[in-house]
Amino acid sequence: MAKPEWATKPYPGGPPVDLPGFPRPLYPPDVPESSGYEPSTKGPDVKAYKRAISRLGRWPWQTFDEGYWDDFAHGIHRAGQGSYADSGVAGFQEIQGLQPTGWLGEATYQNLRYARVPDGLPNAGEPAIDAIAQDLLTEAWQRFAMAPEAPAPGSSREARLAEARGHVGTSEYPPGSNRTEYGEWYGMDGNPWCAMFVTYCDQKGARPTDSFKRGSRYAYVPYLLSDARSGAYGLSVTNEPRPGDLVIYDWESNGEPDHIGIYEGGAGGNQFTAIEGNTSIDNNSNGGQVMRRTRSKGSGVYFVRVAE
Repeated sequence: MAKPEWATKPYPGGPPVDLPGFPRPLYPPDVPESSGYEPSTKGPDVKAYKRAISRLGRWPWQTFDEGYWDDFAHGIHRAGQGSYADSGVAGFQEIQGLQPTGWLGEATYQNLRYARVPDGLPNAGEPAIDAIAQDLLTEAWQRFAMAPEAPAPGSSREARLAEARGHVGTSEYPPGSNRTEYGEWYGMDGNPWCAMFVTYCDQKGARPTDSFKRGSRYAYVPYLLSDARSGAYGLSVTNEPRPGDLVIYDWESNGEPDHIGIYEGGAGGNQFTAIEGNTSIDNNSNGGQVMRRTRSKGSGVYFVRVAE
């Protein structure tokens, strides 16, 4: 049976549904322990997302519970049947051009805020997030996002890395626009944002440093590396990176650095992992996503330490 036309293209958009903020990221029970994340507890936000995804035709309408289960996150793929009707969060992510991980981050949340029910489904033209889902998400935001803060990590490096990890899976919206919360916060939305992401994570982390400053330090990778080489603003180049240090890439080794991320740790041999903004498998330096990337040390790779 052929898919209906609405199931083959991104959802129509409209003004975003008014909500107080993103409650929290969601991870299903099968999230790998090695990812550093834990399965999410039950909550009203899960029920809200189930309503919204069902209104968009990608999950069966039913009495919804508050558990973020594997089947809803990744979809159910029954042999011999089209998967769009029960493809869940991953199905929505894929059709919207997001990574179909089934992990529900702020990029998926923002896409749902804009999405409208397409022609061919009940309630066509209405927001995917209806009034009931709005109330549930507001309740979740009050419960999770407004919860007392956890104790601050022991160093700015740890705080910066912890903040960055919480954004893995976020994408710019619309795709190809360079529009993100990081650029909007910094004051240069619509511009390449890998350095602004690093600045954001430093300043929004539990222990912000004086090396970064919203609106002036840093949105441009070459300036950051130049200051590190000269020892300005508490920055320095190091050959022994620690988790939470910065890593800068000069892809062509031509003296013009192209990209920056936050060093996470060694991955064996000459390899390491880093959390990077504005990257993708297809475009290292302007890919539009926050991702955990595996890289190799070598020519054109520089590590930068930030003074505590």
